[in-house]
Amino acid sequence: MGVPAAALCLAAALALGCARPLTHRKPDAPGGGHPHGAEPLGNDTDLSQLCGDKGGFDAAALTENGTMLFFRGTEVWETSPRGPLPHGHPLAASWLELEGPVDAALRIHRREHPEEHQSLYLFQGEQVWAYAGGQLRPGFPRRIGDEFPGVPGGLDAAVECHPEECGGETILFFKGDKVFSFDLASRMTKQHTWPGLGPCDAALRWLERYYCLQGTQFQRFDPVTGEVPPGYPRDLRDYFIPCPGRGHGHGNASWGDAGDRCSRLPFQAVISDDTGRIYAFRGGLMFRLDSWRDGWHAWPQGHSWPGLQGDVDAAFAWDGRTYLIQGSQVSIYLSGQGHRQVEGYPKALQDELGVPVADAAFTCPGSAELYVIAGDRMRRVDLTQTPRHAGELLQLPHDGVDGAMCTADGIFLFRGDRYYQYRSLDELLGARQPAPHKSIAVDLFHCPQ
Repeated sequence: MGVPAAALCLAAALALGCARPLTHRKPDAPGGGHPHGAEPLGNDTDLSQLCGDKGGFDAAALTENGTMLFFRGTEVWETSPRGPLPHGHPLAASWLELEGPVDAALRIHRREHPEEHQSLYLFQGEQVWAYAGGQLRPGFPRRIGDEFPGVPGGLDAAVECHPEECGGETILFFKGDKVFSFDLASRMTKQHTWPGLGPCDAALRWLERYYCLQGTQFQRFDPVTGEVPPGYPRDLRDYFIPCPGRGHGHGNASWGDAGDRCSRLPFQAVISDDTGRIYAFRGGLMFRLDSWRDGWHAWPQGHSWPGLQGDVDAAFAWDGRTYLIQGSQVSIYLSGQGHRQVEGYPKALQDELGVPVADAAFTCPGSAELYVIAGDRMRRVDLTQTPRHAGELLQLPHDGVDGAMCTADGIFLFRGDRYYQYRSLDELLGARQPAPHKSIAVDLFHCPQ
């Protein structure tokens, strides 16, 4: 596979498509929300309007190509973690059929319904508009109650909730102090009250996290319980909007090069799970690779895997579970609504998997065969067996690796700032020397060469 294809291979199983943006511009090359040079740069007027103390938005959402949209009155501002400064324009410049303020907005998530998946839904009064690829979908606008039975009009906010976080493809609608949870499969609505969260002017999902926007502030919340973690509310202008003289980057300075995706430091483990999510670990931090269109951010690994401390040496996923190996211990997390640690773990690696140590490990999609790498050798473990035993030693064309994973595009071995791709297990085991190396930073993190 050539470099251009390799740069996209990790996104093949992802939910995010390559449809063109709503504003009828061609999408950027991998890693960009806007074509560089194709967008007007944000000006002082745009920034002053966004960064003033009278800020706040009517709605917020991400487009199908990862551009953040902030709606206020008859204007919409676009900003991208990879693009130029924010800029605003009238709603009618992007959505000719829509007039006046937007009450709520969301990017719908329905993998099994490609005609709907990644569509942008805009809510106004009693009606909803749905756009795909910049075009109004047939049959819209519709009454909100017809499209989402049990959901009222006059909404304050709305946000899509992915099955990995909500247990099913769901939409959360906010109106006053009430939250309406709509299950897209059953088309049933449940009503909740989350007093700890309070009313939301807008809501947003970004990189597996959920945010309630309130004026110039925001709170992060659990999409199942509504619970808000300590440290909130925070100011929008320090996080989501690049306001002059503001920002939270200094708070992450202690992460150093480990928190810089382009630093070329080696990753200690990489994993592709059952749902196509891809994570890379180093220095107690975690990056998500498959949602690159929405931007990049390093997170402490304990944010996604509660209680996980210290470096991860190897990781793999099987049967709705994530296995995280640290030294001679392994922890198991359920991959349903968030990541919940299985009671009784961590346990000894030898007792759980039949191997004493692991530099890397991987399972391929739909397979119960685990491959554990230590040094230049690899052993097979049948995960369906109890107890589990490691098979014979298999020679690798590498003297060691830092991490490994397997996707529909083949097997990937990581060493230093490079990765090596093999189309199949047979190709890997039959190789007399390593495959041509490629750059992790350039191909997988879309960094400059």
